[in-house]
Amino acid sequence: MQTTPGQPWISQVEALCLKRGLQMTALRREVAGILASSDQPLGAYAIIQKLSDMQSRIIAPPTVYRTLDFLVDNGFVVKIESRQAYIACDHLGHDHDHHGIVLSCVKCGRSSEIDSAAIEKEVAAIAVGCAFKVERKVFEIDGVCADCTVA
Repeated sequence: MQTTPGQPWISQVEALCLKRGLQMTALRREVAGILASSDQPLGAYAIIQKLSDMQSRIIAPPTVYRTLDFLVDNGFVVKIESRQAYIACDHLGHDHDHHGIVLSCVKCGRSSEIDSAAIEKEVAAIAVGCAFKVERKVFEIDGVCADCTVA
């Protein structure tokens, strides 16, 4: 399962922002840092609470939602749709049209993202075969991680 990415991950996000001409604001850095230091997916309100605690002031939800949208839209963070939660992306810099497969442990709650070009291609081929235009893909799998299986 996912290990906490931490500072090296944030440095990669900052480098990608610089390369892409994107602005990495203090708030974006703080939200990314919160996600990078968490070993669990976090919902927006948990992030808001952590930010409020860090800054000793109330943070407006729309500000955090815009920040999360930026991080998701640029491939830095993955939204786990079924849980309305977010994790740091394990595969920074992958194609923005590509969405990884999220594996979530039903026992401990940890989640990780995997890339599978083969599954992506298979789903695209099935959609074409059905004359179906894909607008959004969500791949989420619930199960039990290796740590919880042995415990």
